[in-house]
Amino acid sequence: MSSVLGTYARKPISFKEGVGTYLIAENGEKYLDFVQGIGTNILGHCHPHLVKKINEQSKKLWHVSNAFIIPEQEKLAKRLTDNTFADFVCFQNSGTEATEASIKIARKYFHKIGKPEKNRIITFKGAFHGRTLAALFAANNPKHTEGFGPKVDGFDQVPFGDHEAIKKAINKNTAAIMVETIMGEGGIKVVPEYCIQGLRKMCDEHDLLLILDEVQCAYRTGNFFAFEKSGITPDIVPIAKGIGGGFPLGACLVTKKVSAGMTAGTHGSTFGGNPLAMAAGNAVLDVILEKGFLNNVEKKGKYFDQGLNKIKNKFPKIIEEVRGIGLIKGIKMLVDNAEFIQKLMKHKMLAIKAEENVIRLFPPLIVNNNELDEAIIKIEKVCEEVS
Repeated sequence: MSSVLGTYARKPISFKEGVGTYLIAENGEKYLDFVQGIGTNILGHCHPHLVKKINEQSKKLWHVSNAFIIPEQEKLAKRLTDNTFADFVCFQNSGTEATEASIKIARKYFHKIGKPEKNRIITFKGAFHGRTLAALFAANNPKHTEGFGPKVDGFDQVPFGDHEAIKKAINKNTAAIMVETIMGEGGIKVVPEYCIQGLRKMCDEHDLLLILDEVQCAYRTGNFFAFEKSGITPDIVPIAKGIGGGFPLGACLVTKKVSAGMTAGTHGSTFGGNPLAMAAGNAVLDVILEKGFLNNVEKKGKYFDQGLNKIKNKFPKIIEEVRGIGLIKGIKMLVDNAEFIQKLMKHKMLAIKAEENVIRLFPPLIVNNNELDEAIIKIEKVCEEVS
């Protein structure tokens, strides 16, 4: 009997090694891994540059208190602000912590400017913002919140994509609108550019902050952030998962305006921004910021789209829709997604499910077309079996 708390329905398999796009099971069998730690191993398993930089840092300094200046942290923060909308970054250890920081920053901003009554945040049905109590009730998924009452107040939820409902929900107490640019757990639902632009306009008209949760989609779409093609500037963006290449790392990016309330002592993290995590984050950026790298991510995403849509067209009674941008993909199924994933495993391919009967696919950004073809062949084989 396992001594690990049973909060996961684990598959009866374990892995001893990972190389790039593949995982090697204890019995030596090789699996095409399109889970990648639920989108965290953005450069695949054991990327040589990432291994080198973490190894180098591990021989110098792992952890030091945020009571002192951490040069590796200063470096990563500068690179993030130089390449994004943000003026400041605060480092966390996970996506949950990053969204929690976003909520605190939004509320603190209005308190600082003399409007403490503005403390409620509008969120969307089907969202996922993490597993802390505040993040749970921000998303308000009954399957996740059951048994964790009393409810954490401060959130007003509206249907996904319903701009009229958003307008009705805005009142004198509204501080911000928070939405995932691409809903991950909710089924890889992409918020259209015109909707993001509409949300920005709405926030400007009503003196609200716009929080774009990019914990799951940052770096994956062919742009640094998924919202960039919309041409707008958000106020707060929490990120995590892929930014550490599999090493625990989260961050919250903010504009100078919104940072006003976050003075010394208002927020903290013992481990957030530690030198080892910063080495991982900087190593990932070394690769991501190479000339042409993100353009190639966009190209590979379109190539994968073409292959997946060919299967959809061939099996219209099995696949309803192909979703996503770049290398964050979702397949909305007309058959049971869990059963389909189980059959994929028998063909030595790993995938993970999401809401709305969707299968999520997270190929690493270093995936090549041959590996994408391999995935397409395996998915097609399962479609043939199911049909």
